Amino acid sequence: MLVAERYEKIVQLVNERGSIRVSELSELCGVTEETIRRDLDRLESAGRLRRSHGGAVSVKDGQPSETPYFEREVTRAEEKKRIAEEAVRRIEPRDRIVLDASSTAWYMAAILPDIPLTVLTNSIKVATELAGKEKIEVISTGGILAARSLSYVGPLAERSLDAYHVDKAFLSCKGVHLERGISESNELQGRVKQKMIGIADRVYLLADSSKFGVQSFAHVASLDEAGAIVTDRQLDGETIRRLEERGLTVTAV
Repeated sequence: MLVAERYEKIVQLVNERGSIRVSELSELCGVTEETIRRDLDRLESAGRLRRSHGGAVSVKDGQPSETPYFEREVTRAEEKKRIAEEAVRRIEPRDRIVLDASSTAWYMAAILPDIPLTVLTNSIKVATELAGKEKIEVISTGGILAARSLSYVGPLAERSLDAYHVDKAFLSCKGVHLERGISESNELQGRVKQKMIGIADRVYLLADSSKFGVQSFAHVASLDEAGAIVTDRQLDGETIRRLEERGLTVTAV
């Protein structure tokens, strides 16, 4: 079976069944599980399916869907927690900040000290986490509820962000590519993050090493629009060097 034929067979199987495991695809296609994992990575980058834990799921309505929040919450959790801890160190009393709907932003919200802050967010999880902290003023964007990510998106969320200016934006993404910039899994999330970048004096991109070299479905911004990147220690030195050559501050934790 040619590689292109295997790709088409994988997409067909995923679409027919809704979801399928790597081990089953390996058996049906007659190749190793490692080969299937590489195939799935390439097909996800092309927007033809979405990776899940141990396999792949179908893309509905022709646009890649978001990874469910519960799944993102446990994926590379230790790295994300370290990144969140480092990001919180950048926050000072009376800052005005915006947090996106990423699991890393939720980890930030969980450990934020109860100090005078204004936090703007499109995340239900972040807003709920901060609700018990009396000194933190929380502003929710409102908008269309994206159930998979427990976040608000769409025109109302975008217009709401246009009404504010913040000192710092903390956001994550699906992909970070040296040439093609920051990308997201779908256009609605990408547009909200574009607005967050536009209203902030300083942008912190919170991305674990697995997201580098990835170009996802919807372009968000060029790397030059992120002033600083917080990542984990597994990011290779060559990538860090190239990022720093472009004037970005990179912190690996």
